[in-house]
Amino acid sequence: RWIEKQLDRYSSVSFFFFVFLLPDILCPSFTAVEPVCMPVCILASILWVAAKVNMLGVELLHFFPLQRTNSFGTSNADFPPGDPGMYQLDVTLRRGQNLAARDRGGTSDPYVKFKLGGKEVFRSKTVHKNLNPVWEEKTCILIDNLREPLYIKVFDYDFGLQDDFIGSAFLDLTSLELNRQTDVTLSLKDPHYPDHDLGSIFLSVLLAPGDQREATMLMRKSWKRSSKFQTQSLRLSDLHRKSQLWRGIVSVTLIEGRELKAMDANGLSDPYVKFRLGHQKYKSKIVPKTLNPQWREQFDFHLYEERGGIIDITVWDKDVGKKDDFIGRCQIDLSTLSKEQTHKLEMPLEEGEGYLVLLVTLTASAAVTISDLSINSLEDQKEREEILKRYSPMMMFHNISDVGFLQVKVIRAEALMAADVTGKSDPFCVVELNNDRLLTHTVYRNLNPEWNKIFTFNIKDIHSVLEVTVYDEDRDRSADFLGKVAIPLLSIQNGEQKAYVLKNKQLTGPTKGVIYLEIDVIFNAVKASIRTLMPKEQKYIEEEDRLSKQLLLRNFIRMKHCIMALVTAVCYISSCFDWDSPPRSLAAFLLFLFVVWNFELYMIPLALLLLLVWNYFLIVSGKDNRQHDTVVEDMLEDEEEEDDRDDKDSEKKGFMNRLYAIQEVCVTVQNILDEIASFGERIKNTFNWTVPFLSWLAIVALSVFTVILYFIPLRYIVLVWGINKFTKKIRNPYAIDNNELLDFLSRVPSDVQVMQYHELKQDPTHSPSKRKKNNPA
Repeated sequence: RWIEKQLDRYSSVSFFFFVFLLPDILCPSFTAVEPVCMPVCILASILWVAAKVNMLGVELLHFFPLQRTNSFGTSNADFPPGDPGMYQLDVTLRRGQNLAARDRGGTSDPYVKFKLGGKEVFRSKTVHKNLNPVWEEKTCILIDNLREPLYIKVFDYDFGLQDDFIGSAFLDLTSLELNRQTDVTLSLKDPHYPDHDLGSIFLSVLLAPGDQREATMLMRKSWKRSSKFQTQSLRLSDLHRKSQLWRGIVSVTLIEGRELKAMDANGLSDPYVKFRLGHQKYKSKIVPKTLNPQWREQFDFHLYEERGGIIDITVWDKDVGKKDDFIGRCQIDLSTLSKEQTHKLEMPLEEGEGYLVLLVTLTASAAVTISDLSINSLEDQKEREEILKRYSPMMMFHNISDVGFLQVKVIRAEALMAADVTGKSDPFCVVELNNDRLLTHTVYRNLNPEWNKIFTFNIKDIHSVLEVTVYDEDRDRSADFLGKVAIPLLSIQNGEQKAYVLKNKQLTGPTKGVIYLEIDVIFNAVKASIRTLMPKEQKYIEEEDRLSKQLLLRNFIRMKHCIMALVTAVCYISSCFDWDSPPRSLAAFLLFLFVVWNFELYMIPLALLLLLVWNYFLIVSGKDNRQHDTVVEDMLEDEEEEDDRDDKDSEKKGFMNRLYAIQEVCVTVQNILDEIASFGERIKNTFNWTVPFLSWLAIVALSVFTVILYFIPLRYIVLVWGINKFTKKIRNPYAIDNNELLDFLSRVPSDVQVMQYHELKQDPTHSPSKRKKNNPA
């Protein structure tokens, strides 16, 4: 087989060239190496001839198949006289019977793995506490060699431990008849205990010739990618025919925990919860020192399987400086829940004490699609009218979570970085909007790929950022990063095809190549405004926080800038009292007397409103007072350089090693500094009109508050506020607490995000290799 692979790679001419002529090239005096080279040449020639004969024999077998009868009474002579090169095997995993018990209770939690050529191609769901499980799961497997049997292994799932082996069996593919569904019963065996009866597995199989082109593309996508972008497995690609679309959305609200087990010496715990549905994960916040925590968190999972899935839930106690304690676990079988209905679940914890209270809702999939350029929803007049009607002002209070519609055309890329030793790349593109991820096909051996794909998404938050990342496919390793762009939805100009310069991983500088996109956004402004005052959706797949000396310094400098701005304002006011400038002090004194004498509460939002209007007229008149923060840009670039140094000098001793010993504390400080600095920067950017939509929304809100405070006495306003607060939990006991002002500010980008979202201009003379920090390779 190894020689056959080499013959596929090199022709026989080049093979003989390297075997017979290379010694003459390397050593003109051939007689000196002749005693060594001659046996090698003879042996290589024999192996080459044997390989050719073997290949010829395989080809003859395809043309003249042997007449043989398999165990199901069907003949293999029905195979076509010409080998199609690729077959499609449709397998339905029916059930198991009398499986071996592997748990203490005399049962098992069985699941099944299918392997082909040593690679896992399918894994079933786990059926808990059952020796006669019923799966009824289907999968499609592409096969290029019928002589390779399908290896079936059955395991017993053990949470937190290594799964127990129950038994295995082989399915001989050459014994199957083409285009005929066959029921198969396989007896499970253990090689170490061949006499033991371990039960049986029942399958239904259908073998058919496959489409060569589609099969090749699917096989190329079977490689595993890194956990950073968590793409789906071959099983998912088979189920959804390369589209990788989800069939529904699972909305989970974690309400509270009750009577949890005490894990700390003080008789309490610091609980948090982990959720997992397939490759999707979510981690709740930590509630300190309680056995009855209140979380009130909401998040969504994508549902890829039509029949549902299993959500694994584990509860942990946070311990600083040591491993977290396990409190308990439970599971939610989504196949038992009805769709389009909210279910209140009280889940008792196994292997622990107490229970969790959750709300789970299964809804149909949003309008998420992948298509070619020939299928364009917005170019179809009828579909476009339906989309415009769905997000028209008349529908402002219908389905608040459905804010808008996004269509992304990923057309092509140019001058990408060469990631392979051949000077080429195998690029594919990942399009992300919050937790929604879709990807294109791979264009092999090309630095100027054309994808010509259209992706559509439902917009839940108009302040989301569209991320488009280009990777190089690598079959044996994780994909190589080639470039990335981040585009806020509010900055998109509809229907315009633009060339976006690809940036590095930190989005701080350019890397090699550009990508051509055409994006359209249609949304309802009222829904978008209401959604702005609700909690922001959190990503459930994010890189964990890491300790960085440069990041810590950057956050400290950002916070220092915010504090210095306050100190400068205080000093300015103090100078008015000191009469350093008599005209200024006199004007301030008269203003003080006028404001205090005539002060009303409505003047506070009015003053903020006037500040927004003043900055708007400065921008319109060309006297923009917004400054490009070069300090932040330099800090971002320095941080990237430090990342490169850390990758190369990870074994360095000294201060950083001691710092990593208290990493958790330092990361906490680092994040607190970032939150404080970001809070100040977001307030500044609101009044600086960094995001006009948010500044206009602030003007509307401040105008409303000014009118309310002017016409309605303060006691009535406080009375309404207090009644709402006291009765909120009575009216809606499972409402998620939120602060509208903080939710609004969370949508305003900080200075760092402004730099990351800044669109770079294409410079034909720019060479990323000139600056090391801009070259992610």
